[in-house]
Amino acid sequence: MRTNISSLSETTCRSSIPYLVRGSRHIRKFSTILALSLIYQEFTRASRMSNGKLEDKASTMSNGSDSSGEENPERGNWSRKLDFVLSCLSYAVGLGNVWRFPYVCYRNGAGAFLIPFLIMLFVTGIPMVFMELSLGQYASAGVVKVWRASPLFQGVGWAMFVVSVFICIYYNMIIAYTLYYLFASFAANLPWAECGEWATEACSTEQKMQILKCKRYNGTWCDNQCINSTSVNFATMNCTFYNGTDKLKSPSDDYFHQSVLDISDGIHTLGGIKWELAGCLLLAWVLVCICLAKGIKTSGKAVYFTAFFPYVVLLILLVRGLTLPGSLNGIIYYLTPQWEKLARAQVWGDAAVQIFFSLSPCWGGLITLASFNKFHNNSKMDAIIVSVLDSVTSVFAGLVIFSIIGYMAEVLEQPIEKVATEGAGLAFVAYPDVVTKLPLSQLWSVLFFAMLITLGLGTQIATATTVHTTLLDQFPSFRKGYKKTVLLVIIAVVCFLIGLIFCSQGGMYMLQLFDNYAASYSLLFIGMVESIGIAWVYGADRFLTDIELMLGTRPSNIWKYSWKFVAPVALLAILLFTAIDFSPTEYNKMKFPGWADGVGSLISLTSICMIPLFAVILIVKEKRNYSGSYIELIKHLAKPKDKWGPYRKDHRSERLMMDSGYTQESQIPLKEQTDGHKV
Repeated sequence: MRTNISSLSETTCRSSIPYLVRGSRHIRKFSTILALSLIYQEFTRASRMSNGKLEDKASTMSNGSDSSGEENPERGNWSRKLDFVLSCLSYAVGLGNVWRFPYVCYRNGAGAFLIPFLIMLFVTGIPMVFMELSLGQYASAGVVKVWRASPLFQGVGWAMFVVSVFICIYYNMIIAYTLYYLFASFAANLPWAECGEWATEACSTEQKMQILKCKRYNGTWCDNQCINSTSVNFATMNCTFYNGTDKLKSPSDDYFHQSVLDISDGIHTLGGIKWELAGCLLLAWVLVCICLAKGIKTSGKAVYFTAFFPYVVLLILLVRGLTLPGSLNGIIYYLTPQWEKLARAQVWGDAAVQIFFSLSPCWGGLITLASFNKFHNNSKMDAIIVSVLDSVTSVFAGLVIFSIIGYMAEVLEQPIEKVATEGAGLAFVAYPDVVTKLPLSQLWSVLFFAMLITLGLGTQIATATTVHTTLLDQFPSFRKGYKKTVLLVIIAVVCFLIGLIFCSQGGMYMLQLFDNYAASYSLLFIGMVESIGIAWVYGADRFLTDIELMLGTRPSNIWKYSWKFVAPVALLAILLFTAIDFSPTEYNKMKFPGWADGVGSLISLTSICMIPLFAVILIVKEKRNYSGSYIELIKHLAKPKDKWGPYRKDHRSERLMMDSGYTQESQIPLKEQTDGHKV
């Protein structure tokens, strides 16, 4: 191990070389001893690295399987590097890429939106992903324990934990809806193809649509045709008159709201539980538990399906979509730039929010997944690969969706902007309506909903892992034996029971409320505080040195400036723009009452409040044993704990060695070896 003495030896040895040349006998003898000492120390260090660091680095940089064993037997490591990359990709690429990005893109300037989207990707997206992956990998710890780097900010970790809990509860309900539709897709005739027993008066049939169209042109529907002539004797004809609503709903719309949801008249009326949906929600949690039965060892295998299958289905759907009439009109509409919209601040705000929805920084999942990496894994390359592939997937999914929307507009004889929709309306109303008009409709329905399930499971598995790992880090005794599985089952049962509220008749309203508030404003605030905590309090230079130890080379200072200045300022600006542009929550054109948005605000504040709450608790707790002032105590709590650092002692020693030339303020705390002495 190189110490300060070895550094002095290097300097002394170099300075002694001129005297050796001059032939000084005493200096020659002294320099020879120092040189031999230095060679011995370097040989010892090189031998240790060849048995440890270099083997680990070679194995983690390769694409082969793990051959050097686990670095962290207590927590475990990914079996293969590809397991981790696919887990991150499956976590980032979720339902939002398919049912939110295309709509946000066309609403904010279509092709022109890609400019602010890509800028925000490099300004806030990739830097935040790189920071979180590096933080989790360096400490081999979850979202709370990584804040041993600066204990005053451990509330950030708990805020991420709360956000992940909220997402776990409501996100699985979306998977439950998808499972319901997947099972229904195996029927001989798709149940939403025609108005059934569940239909309301507004449910449209082919005849109703023809009659209304005839009525708009002042005609009369007789003998299955529209008659405009006044000289016709209607008494001799079989005429049909429709006096119902002019605002018809498609059978798929009526099926979703009346049969699947049996939706109430507002959020103020929750109604009873739909037990079919409750059964699907239970099945969704069973699938999550199966994928996490043995932690990352099973989830790392599941992602090979959840990561690749959606791309296969999207490609199949794109090829099929391009064969439909009107599909090219939809794609052209999607890609045609509307440059004038770039002058609106909301467009840039939506771009940044979309990056956060898509890449999922500040949820805690990226830190958790990276915590199972080997120490010398290239986290920078992983951050770039995952971020770029996620963004490309969003754009590609837009091509698929708008090819289908173009076809819908052609069939319905309506403008594309009136057909385009997002969220549940796209997944459970618009697309099901499309497949009824295609040959082999059951096949396309099964493929689409199977794709949505895999997209949702990829995100849900990583989110549940975050919740599970955080609790295991706080209660290490649960890692032993069957207790780890018991804890996972407890998490699933609790989340399932709370999630039953979404299975009620008013559950969709509650789902929209959680979706709007659980991971929106709070994420932006958490990300801003996280950047400040790492870049300013812990120190961007110190963090770059941590990363240098892992990667072998020091990252560019561009990352430092991004973490210190660009990311926090951008996140603050987006938060302000989003708050200024606030609009009440609504679903199906029904605005929620003020008290409902008040409840939503409390949902957001629940996670945000964790940051000051745990800071105050820590200050009060430590003040009992601290004789200094509160200001001195806060400064003390902002410094890294003694336990902060890499998991393995040789990595800690190497980190201390890198600090040997730094000032005392920039050094990380000394670590204790097994004999209790400090190095």
